[in-house]
Amino acid sequence: MSSINQRGIELSDALIADASALRVRVEQLANGTRIVDAGIDCVGGVEAGRRIAEICMGGLGSVSFSAAGPVEDWAANLCVHSTDPVSACLGSQYAGWSLSHGEGKQAFHALGSGPARILAKKEKLFDELNLDESADRTVLVLEVDALPPVELADKIAATCGVAAEALTLILTPTRSLAGTTQVVARVLEVALHKVHELHFPLSRVVDGVGSAPLPPPAPDFVTAMGRTNDAILFGGQVHLYVDAQDDDVRALADALPSSASRDYGRPFAEVFKAYEYDFFKIDPMLFSPARVSVTNMASGNSFRAGSIDHALLATAFGIAQ
Repeated sequence: MSSINQRGIELSDALIADASALRVRVEQLANGTRIVDAGIDCVGGVEAGRRIAEICMGGLGSVSFSAAGPVEDWAANLCVHSTDPVSACLGSQYAGWSLSHGEGKQAFHALGSGPARILAKKEKLFDELNLDESADRTVLVLEVDALPPVELADKIAATCGVAAEALTLILTPTRSLAGTTQVVARVLEVALHKVHELHFPLSRVVDGVGSAPLPPPAPDFVTAMGRTNDAILFGGQVHLYVDAQDDDVRALADALPSSASRDYGRPFAEVFKAYEYDFFKIDPMLFSPARVSVTNMASGNSFRAGSIDHALLATAFGIAQ
């Protein structure tokens, strides 16, 4: 079986081969690091975002479009599936690698997601994941609206144990179509992350499927970021398959939906502003899908909790009434 890094770089090569058709821009930094711009100085699009989402999952997940979703007469919806959701979502897709270079207002900050995280192992999470890989080439996805400095690319490559020219960085600004798509495609990932935060054993998670409406992008970062979060918080749906005791599965289902958080009830941009744009002040239990189903493979019983909030979705998406 090929590694997550091998799968991810193969998908990245395919993305680059189709760069013109996908309206993404490919260039190199001075050190040879390959840059894929999916929305900073190019148009990009939802198909580029869909394929980047699969790169984020290291080739262990599929992302598709559906005309059916929770928003009435809204044709743009995403469906995400992985047969190994813990490895795909937490081991690769989760944006858990904090990166920075420089100081003050000119400093560059980003969160990295994708296969390179497995090589870097900079996060405590990897103490719990059974993932160990080596690779000659790797790829990392950054949700940014500016090119990273070459010094940061050198640092990433060195940390991963690859040459700078063997590193691919994919850039997806939140306000872009590709950026919006790849963020909403994390609907299954946020559920898995909350499963971990609730201390439910990850080894008990067998399979998972998620879906969410694809929101319209917005020209400013806060609105765009708010809409991608709202798509999951108010319209995201996830079905997990686990192997555990019914009491534990019922408790997991009850705690999983976003409505279980004290900060639920307002568009995310308003919550973010109320906390003076400090993510760390927001209740971490907020970041989860609106509605969940959890099926216990051991008993055959399923437990459901949460609901779709159609009114908040319409408000967040700026849908004219």
